[in-house]
Amino acid sequence: MVRYDSESKDNITEASANQLLDIYKNMLVKADAVLLSDYGKGVLIPSLTQSMIAMAKAYQKPLLVDPKGDDYSKYKGATLITPNKKEASIATKIAIKDDESLHKAGNILKKSLELEYAIITLSEDGMAIFGETFTKMPTVAREVYDVTGAGDTVLASLGYALSCGLSMKEAASFANSAAAVVVGKLGSATVTLDEVDAYEHSLRAAMAPSKIKTKEELLHLLETRKNQKIVFTNGCFDILHVGHVKYLEMAKSFGDILIVGLNADDSIKRLKGESRPINPLEDRAYILASLESVNYVIPFEEDTPLELITAIKPDILVKGADYEGKVVVGSDIAKEVRLVQFVEGKSTTRIIERAQQK
Repeated sequence: MVRYDSESKDNITEASANQLLDIYKNMLVKADAVLLSDYGKGVLIPSLTQSMIAMAKAYQKPLLVDPKGDDYSKYKGATLITPNKKEASIATKIAIKDDESLHKAGNILKKSLELEYAIITLSEDGMAIFGETFTKMPTVAREVYDVTGAGDTVLASLGYALSCGLSMKEAASFANSAAAVVVGKLGSATVTLDEVDAYEHSLRAAMAPSKIKTKEELLHLLETRKNQKIVFTNGCFDILHVGHVKYLEMAKSFGDILIVGLNADDSIKRLKGESRPINPLEDRAYILASLESVNYVIPFEEDTPLELITAIKPDILVKGADYEGKVVVGSDIAKEVRLVQFVEGKSTTRIIERAQQK
């Protein structure tokens, strides 16, 4: 509830700086990258900072800086710096209010400090990257609860990604996603690789093809979403109609993730005869995946989805109300079975019959 700090912001002594430099040199040999997060507390004095940059260059290690203050000269020669818009405005004495002033400030930082890259973070507007070319990367955050630690997250994510051999554009995209995850949490939070992966997948979720999965792909994705309630249903969904849509919307309301098991063409022929399906598997899967209520579509060749249900182990298994009093395949595996009433008069069979009558 209450925090009280009493601290000194005085610069450390040269003797202390030399001791730190000795430790740094020993650790540098084993490091893939160096991150300097400057809080303006008197540790990263100009002489120490410049020595660290020179050593990193000598060992061909990238050195990334989250800067502080209004004089960035001590960061000269770093691989990149990551000020936010306000910090960049103060350091360059340019009020960043549009793309023109943004370009001017970023280019000044890059050239005057002899950086490989200057990255200006733009809060809800993403980040601007100044390298051989200029790239403005839009934000991917959907909900912002607390921006505490976002700058540290960007710096750490960039360092990690570059150490893994990603290009600067790829590293910046990864850092953008990591920052989006961390600002969606309260307080000084951390972010895991699984969380970044799940978040990036959620951004692609609106694209139908990315929601159509094999069993192996789906099981891997679900490993990162163990705290969410899984709902499973299945069917042929041959000619999608309003009854299907309302059924799936109701199914989704029971949990966090709705997985639809979709009978393959041969499976439908065995169940409904040689004249079915009307629409091939690829078409049916794409249309289902385009629905907002559906998170994943997974085709299966068997007559029943028992194998799928056994692998997925859903929290809730959903079937139509016509299963009242019947044995529901997989009911002994799911934690709960729910039956949903169909929309009266809406079915694929009736649509086909009406079409044939005409």
